[in-house]
Amino acid sequence: MAKKTISDVEVAGKTVLIRVDFNVPQDDHGVITDDRRIVSALPTINSVLDRGGKVILMSHLGRPKGDGSEKDLKYTMKPVAEKLGELIKFPVKFSSKVVGPEVDVLAHGLKAGDVLVLENVRLHPG
Repeated sequence: MAKKTISDVEVAGKTVLIRVDFNVPQDDHGVITDDRRIVSALPTINSVLDRGGKVILMSHLGRPKGDGSEKDLKYTMKPVAEKLGELIKFPVKFSSKVVGPEVDVLAHGLKAGDVLVLENVRLHPG
C-alpha cells in the first residue's frame, strides 16, 4: 500500500495538527536569522489552507529547562509565529500554552484558512 501524503487527505472543514521543525536560529533579540525551516514547511501548510482546512502547528525550539524561569522566555515560539505570518501574508494566531483551556478555546475558534502556532512544546513540563 502506498504511503499517504497530506494531499491525499480530505481536509476541508477539518483541523489538522502538524508537527513542524521550527527550531530556527535567532539572535540575542529573538530575531530569526535563518527562516529556511519555516519556508520548508510552507507547502504542507498551504496545502491544508488552500483546501479549506484549519492548521495547528507544534514544534520545539532550543533546549529550555521548562521550569518557567525567565531564561526560558527566549525560547518562545512567538517570533516564529510572527515570521510565519509575514511569509504567508496574513496574521497567525499564537497560543502561549501547549495544552489546556486556552488552547481549546483558540483551536475551537479557528475558521477555514486559519493558522494557530502553539508555544514551544519543551516549555510544557509534561
